[in-house]
Amino acid sequence: MHVYTDAAMRDHVNHLSHVEVPERFPAALAGVEAAEAAGVAVEWRACGPAPEDTLHTVHERSYLEKLERVCNSGGGFLGTDTAAGPGSFEAALLGAGAAIGAVESALSGEAAFAAVRPPGHHAGRATAMGFCLLNNAAIAAEHARSGGADRVAILDWDVHHGNGIQDIFYEDGEVLYLSVHRSPFYPGTGAANEVGEGKGRGLTINVALPRGSGEDSYGAAFIEVFLPVLREFRPEVLIVSAGYDAHAADPLGGMRLESDSFGRFASALDALVHEIGAAPLAVLLEGGYDLAALTGSITSTLQGIGQEPPNWSYLGDDRYVEESRRALAPYWESLR
Repeated sequence: MHVYTDAAMRDHVNHLSHVEVPERFPAALAGVEAAEAAGVAVEWRACGPAPEDTLHTVHERSYLEKLERVCNSGGGFLGTDTAAGPGSFEAALLGAGAAIGAVESALSGEAAFAAVRPPGHHAGRATAMGFCLLNNAAIAAEHARSGGADRVAILDWDVHHGNGIQDIFYEDGEVLYLSVHRSPFYPGTGAANEVGEGKGRGLTINVALPRGSGEDSYGAAFIEVFLPVLREFRPEVLIVSAGYDAHAADPLGGMRLESDSFGRFASALDALVHEIGAAPLAVLLEGGYDLAALTGSITSTLQGIGQEPPNWSYLGDDRYVEESRRALAPYWESLR
């Protein structure tokens, strides 16, 4: 397991958030260290800033220039919930660089985890929002494509819908985006009928779950939607936007997952990529705002890779999963 990170990511400060705080960074590293102590073979790797040409495949030049200018001038507000400080631009560049390193490791045959902050999945081509400055998963996906991967998938289990990733690839014909998230909830996107447009029609997969959902519902989303679609799509690489704010202890999420749930998600996806002959997983940290839950969930995720896939024997009320299957059935034989 290659782990990409840099201490400068602790220097990012968002004065508009009381939860996306620098203390998340050592809590994330503690999760990796606990997995290593439990027997996961971890190789720590440095990361450099994401190269400019790769950033420009995802973000508009004017936005990147604005972000750099705001940070170099001492920081400022970028949206109603997102601010940057003097160290934020460097942290964001290194976070995107860590995501690139993770996907490079995956394509070379080694699973990887990018322990990064700020998170990324809400960031649009020209917007910062939801604590996110650069869209790490989208940048990693574009880097994979530039290296020759024709089919890339991003699976997002953060409690919030990754509207930034969805928007960036909504009309793309090569990147599959799958998200399971709470709804109705911030940012207000991710309905089952949001399935993509143009060449991307059918390549956006949303499973929207109600407040208080637990592993039964998430397991149904995996078994009934995500795994069949991934088998049919056969991505060459699967990037995981791993947010941990659906944990029962999280101050924002309102869901009922436990740390071990994320290990079972990881083992299910790891088994899937081995089954279809794809690259190992590239896992990128997104949200997760209870520090102890963040640590435990990361440990569980890294331990889950290489373990036997879960046997979800009981899958509760799956009407929300069925709504997604109905919306997507015209595009996927495995959902009919």
